[in-house]
Amino acid sequence: MAMASYVKLILGSIAFAIFWVLAVFPAVPCLPIGRTAGSLLGGMLMVIFQVLTVDQAYEAIDLSILGLLFGTMVVSGYLESADAFKYLGKLLTWKSKGAKDLICRICLISAISSAFFTNDTSCMVLTEFVLKIARQKNLPPQPFLLALASSANIGSTATPIGNPQNLVIATQSGISFGEFLTGILPATILGSIVNALLLICMYWNLLSVKIDEEDSAAQFLTGDGVSSHHFSPATMSRLASSSSQGRLPGLEITNVLTSPHVNGSVNLAYHDTLRNRVNSDQGETEIHGFLNGPWESRNSNCSERWKRKLWKSCVYLVVVGMLISLLMGLNMSGTAISAALALMILDFKDAVPCLEKVSYSLLIFFCGMFVTVQGFNKTGIPSALWELMEPYAKIDQVSGMAVLALVILVLSNLVSNVPTVLLLGARMAASAALISTAFEKKAWLILSWVSTVAGNLSLLGSAANLIVCEQACRVPNLGYTLTFWSHLKFGVPSTLLVTAIGLILIKS
Repeated sequence: MAMASYVKLILGSIAFAIFWVLAVFPAVPCLPIGRTAGSLLGGMLMVIFQVLTVDQAYEAIDLSILGLLFGTMVVSGYLESADAFKYLGKLLTWKSKGAKDLICRICLISAISSAFFTNDTSCMVLTEFVLKIARQKNLPPQPFLLALASSANIGSTATPIGNPQNLVIATQSGISFGEFLTGILPATILGSIVNALLLICMYWNLLSVKIDEEDSAAQFLTGDGVSSHHFSPATMSRLASSSSQGRLPGLEITNVLTSPHVNGSVNLAYHDTLRNRVNSDQGETEIHGFLNGPWESRNSNCSERWKRKLWKSCVYLVVVGMLISLLMGLNMSGTAISAALALMILDFKDAVPCLEKVSYSLLIFFCGMFVTVQGFNKTGIPSALWELMEPYAKIDQVSGMAVLALVILVLSNLVSNVPTVLLLGARMAASAALISTAFEKKAWLILSWVSTVAGNLSLLGSAANLIVCEQACRVPNLGYTLTFWSHLKFGVPSTLLVTAIGLILIKS
């Protein structure tokens, strides 16, 4: 692509720079409007500066990607309502055999859930589970939170619905769900294993120390800025026992009047009450309700439980059907939206509460980003930079793969992974297709793998990392702050090792 006029080149670069600053630093002091408003501002400036026309700006917005994002978010909301993530949380502690076993479980569950429910959703739901389990077992939260965030990023590489950049890649490349899964899955499995082993090795001493009960309780009360009760199974059982034995005066009166027997003896007050009601004008209807009320309540509760179980089963069946449809190669956006609509109908009530869980700010962010990136492409700067780098980034050479991976790693941490995919995707695929058509698919998969794994490099590398950090800080009485440097210490070696695994295992 030829370079645009100098005026458009400069103005387009300014608009993209504003978008980048607000995307990376959403609370910048001079303009603290956040990422979403920043992306809209960047897109609007591209139109105001006449880098794009209004029609070109609308055409830049990819509705199929937005539809797929919307559908998967709605489905994830219904899965959360059906306690899917609650069951995943329970799996973390079921017959657990210590801290190292818990690390492996977190890595496994985080990776699997992220592949099908997106990494951001998994981190949003599982962070509190993981932090509470670590606190309850008197273990340092840091390695477990790192396991959750890093495994979520790695696991999300396996499917097109695992993260936003994969949605973009699957839509633009035309790679089917099944081809995507089989192409990256070996690297995802081995990468997750290596990531878990690296965590265990780096934090071996912390995970091996057995803290004395009293010392651990004291540390829990005073360490990491936490001030809360020490949750142990014995304490919890005592609390439950004492609450169940407690008696309020009102409850005692109610029991005397509504129970035929008290402490094994005939309750005269109960029979007097019943006799008075028989002699009253209220008749047989009240007597029937008085005698059978508790049974009707039980039947009602039983009916509600069965309805709840049936609804959960329907939710899981719809999700399985959606995944099968995606594996069969049906349109991903249409399949996700159809599954979302099916769940709304099955829920048989106002869908507004579930629709409110959709991250509309993320959808708007994508709209603005599509326009901004398209405008920046129109300036010709990305094409010029790619032409300079292309001779050294051949996908059929080891050195070229290394250069390509390094560029993607750097760009993904500088401008975020989705803009990197939008800037490099078509160019990488076109360059690979010139070598061989078989390499085109490999180029897309390599871009997906490296841009996603790059999120593990630093705390700011992916939204999933920030979600874990923010959620962990906000858990009532159990908060923990995951610092930038503690993440970087693990993130650098993990990212380099896992990236190398993908470059070796992903084939054309």
